[in-house]
Amino acid sequence: MKKILFGLFVATMTDMGGVMAQEKITVDVHTHIIIPEYVEVLKAHGAELEETFPLPAWNAERHIAFMDSAGIRTAVLTMPAPQPYYGDTEESAECIRRVNEASAKVKRQYPDRFKFCASLPLPDVDAAIREAVYALDTLGADGVKLATNSRGQYLGDEELDPLMEVLNERNAVIIIHPHRPTPYPEKIIATTPLAMYEYPAETTRAVVNMLARNVLVRYPNLKVVVPHCGSFLPLALPRMKSIFPAMVAQGYMQPIDWEGNLSRLYFDLAGSPTIEVLRSLLTTTTPDHILYGSDYPYLPDAVLKSNLQRLRQTLDADEELAGYEEMFLWGNAERLFE
Repeated sequence: MKKILFGLFVATMTDMGGVMAQEKITVDVHTHIIIPEYVEVLKAHGAELEETFPLPAWNAERHIAFMDSAGIRTAVLTMPAPQPYYGDTEESAECIRRVNEASAKVKRQYPDRFKFCASLPLPDVDAAIREAVYALDTLGADGVKLATNSRGQYLGDEELDPLMEVLNERNAVIIIHPHRPTPYPEKIIATTPLAMYEYPAETTRAVVNMLARNVLVRYPNLKVVVPHCGSFLPLALPRMKSIFPAMVAQGYMQPIDWEGNLSRLYFDLAGSPTIEVLRSLLTTTTPDHILYGSDYPYLPDAVLKSNLQRLRQTLDADEELAGYEEMFLWGNAERLFE
């Protein structure tokens, strides 16, 4: 009788999504903190829909409730898009300081549940350096979040080299997040919101710019997390490498240390990857550089839990990938942020 009751208990727990029967061990490296002060700045400039979709609500208690229900132990917080810069560096720096201090406060309140990567008030490089030093050295940030572009200033651009030097000195983790491209195809975006196509294209554009300037070889202590399963990078790299020798021979490009740069890239799995996407990603990187990400709170909790459960099932069902499940879901992130 006891065995029957125990079997019914296990079956019930499994029916509840399989989550409560699992220890909370997953580490989520792609989540966003959205505070009222940040939203107020956007509203003051009529920019609430700058990224073509509304900002969701967020608070720490609801986030923890989601994490508990999904089996997630720790989440890494970052500021979402857009970059709150509208021509006034002081306003932008003040807004971002509030986001970073709010993030640090959440981390102090829930030290086992949250980490955070600080935002920087780009495109002002000097202001960004000041905030990076304060956030990393004083607030205890676990890294920094950088937009793919800040009002047209793209990752990899030469003017960002002084900031990269400061981050390199601190062995910083950099989490990249796509923002609206500059310039942007207004008519296309009107019918196809940014998240559908431009975000993956924008992420790939920024990473390619970094590769072309050997940023990660010149600043070898940086560790850069590329979002959304690497976006289009696994598709772009073979073409780039095939035509690259001709580009160098004709003087259009400088030599690129492909392996040196790529070895410092990490990739999060936000976006509910299929088995085909996972296999494609493994043509670009190694299993120890792949991390779980949810993109909370941009989709309903039930959808994000279902996505995570589907990812677990996908990994479990594949003979090769099953051996990487612990690495993808928490081991790699623990080592990255240790």
